[in-house]
Amino acid sequence: MSNLVLFTVIDIVLLIAGLAIYLWIVGSQLTRIATNLEECNELVQKIGANAESIEGNLEHVNRTGGVIAGALPLLYGMAEKIVVGANYDPETVPERSPAVPASGRRRSRLHDAIGYRPDGPGGRAHAPLADTSEPS
Repeated sequence: MSNLVLFTVIDIVLLIAGLAIYLWIVGSQLTRIATNLEECNELVQKIGANAESIEGNLEHVNRTGGVIAGALPLLYGMAEKIVVGANYDPETVPERSPAVPASGRRRSRLHDAIGYRPDGPGGRAHAPLADTSEPS
């Protein structure tokens, strides 16, 4: 037997082995998918059984919705009449001036603590907190 025939047989055997491994992997994945589909089928059947009891009550819900839809124009009309009587009239509010502090201009006591005089070293912008004059 020549080398060419030997390598051809080895190549065919390896190709068949590779295909067998591929088919085994695909088969195991398809088995997993089939199991998941069976579980999904059971869930769908449970949902269908639960929906059967709801289906009969939908007629009652639709009938109630029709009654409410028929009453909406009347309710809208009544609401508009109520709102017309309760409208806010901005013309009755008098105009006010901007708010000002009740105590007038504020001063900081921190200025006294550090010896700051807004009118200069000899001036006094306001009365001192304590009597600092020497007794005579």
